[in-house]
Amino acid sequence: MKTVSLKLVEQNQRMMFFDFLLLADESEEVVKEYIFDGEMYSIDFEGDIAGVVLFTFHPDNIVELKNIALGEEFREKGIGKLVLNEAFHIYQQQGYHQIIVGTANSSIPNLAFYQKAGFRMYEIKKDFFKKYPLPIYEHGIRALDLIMFKKNLSE
Repeated sequence: MKTVSLKLVEQNQRMMFFDFLLLADESEEVVKEYIFDGEMYSIDFEGDIAGVVLFTFHPDNIVELKNIALGEEFREKGIGKLVLNEAFHIYQQQGYHQIIVGTANSSIPNLAFYQKAGFRMYEIKKDFFKKYPLPIYEHGIRALDLIMFKKNLSE
């Protein structure tokens, strides 16, 4: 059985994970805006550092999945789902009621991933990615809008 553990990353160690964060968010400027916010965890998979996940916090007991990134060799193995399930447990135990996450309209695999994990779409932030310094294209689609998802942690 696959095992994943999340290990809290201290503030003074976060820059060591900068390149991982760039796997999921292509703008260095944007990543630098949030890298020291919230809680960051390294993702340990069977003794290897597989990636990183970062959460920020909102009023009304809402936690936001700000960034989740896995190294290429760790993708498509169910690790992301294990990470989400662990995060759901952690934050439900801490009294959070809901988790939110946003992804680009062009991130087709992410749109499927979050829905399979029980998230529901609730908002579109039009032209969100126009503020990025360079246009982002995925699957031949320009990233323009941020699609927001939410999941109630009591489900």
